[in-house]
Amino acid sequence: MAKSKLIVSDPETGKATMLELTPDQFRVFNGLKLCSDLDGASFGLEGKIRLTGGSDSAGFPMRSDVHGGVKKYVLLSRGVGLREKYDGLKKRKMVRGNTITEDIYQINAVFIKTEKHEKAPKIENKKSVTKTVKKTTKP
Repeated sequence: MAKSKLIVSDPETGKATMLELTPDQFRVFNGLKLCSDLDGASFGLEGKIRLTGGSDSAGFPMRSDVHGGVKKYVLLSRGVGLREKYDGLKKRKMVRGNTITEDIYQINAVFIKTEKHEKAPKIENKKSVTKTVKKTTKP
């Protein structure tokens, strides 16, 4: 099995951190669904994380409205897995379900605030990626 990756984003600072998961660490995620909450202590993170998405090794994204760990064609009008070229576009695209299986290569997560941890959680990893989001307005 290829090494899986966990991308954890901090919404307050806008930074994302990539962690490579060992097979033992990946077993914690196996069978979980998107929007599940986990304690980050087993990965060297302080605080709780919420699973928000992911993709398999071929690049097919996970969608929360497709049930199970299957890969199937779905008619999409917006959202994850579709790039709209114009309004009203509908396409049949292949996506993954909302359950994490051994086929998933990348798992996306975000830190969530709890009453116990009001400050931003510390990330104990050397690799850090900063992403700035540029807001555009439509005419």
